[in-house]
Amino acid sequence: MISEGFESGQTLSSEEYFTLYWKEVGITVGCTFGPQLLEDFMAALIDAIDVKRKTLFEFENTPFYCLEADVNTPTARGGQTLVRLKMRNLLTNAVFEKTFKASDKFKEPDLQSVQASYLYSDGDGSHFLDQESYETLTLNGQMVGDALDFLIEGALIELRKYNGNPIGLELPIFVELDVAYTEPAVRGDSSGGGTKTARLQTGLEIRVPLFIKEGEKVKVSTESREFAGRA
Repeated sequence: MISEGFESGQTLSSEEYFTLYWKEVGITVGCTFGPQLLEDFMAALIDAIDVKRKTLFEFENTPFYCLEADVNTPTARGGQTLVRLKMRNLLTNAVFEKTFKASDKFKEPDLQSVQASYLYSDGDGSHFLDQESYETLTLNGQMVGDALDFLIEGALIELRKYNGNPIGLELPIFVELDVAYTEPAVRGDSSGGGTKTARLQTGLEIRVPLFIKEGEKVKVSTESREFAGRA
């Protein structure tokens, strides 16, 4: 029994109970779950208090990406440390906040990133070519989100898989796109502080300096969706 070896009435911590449980499972299945495997399994768990910005973790059988982490340490004696996480669901791209106990544990998600090039989009979704296997991978609109604002044919991206299935994209920090249309450059405005609207080759509209001309290539931040300089 799990309680064997402990005095009657003794309370086990969650970590002690978890360890004893899996040791008992190992004995039950013929010790195939040995000490080293148990240690490796435990090491793969992430404490909520260790989750930081950009940490990937699994919660309720779903992979998440941490956007922000805020630790609330109690001032009262005996109070419980709480961790408030702003997290993105990697399957739906939904963002929400949730509070956990500092000792709550998460599994490391079975995530893999492969380099892929953008092919085209149609009624079935957006299609990408895995650069290693040369397999065509298709993502639906929810998985792609607004990434098409930054993608041109042949663009290389990191395609994310969860449990072997494609679930989304990881764009580079910056992309380079041609200016399809903007108002003509204003004479004398070589470095002024004014801006104007420019429509890029993907259809994305951004604000650019007055001296940027139609046909030029510009660098755009995929996070802020703003002009980041001439390419």
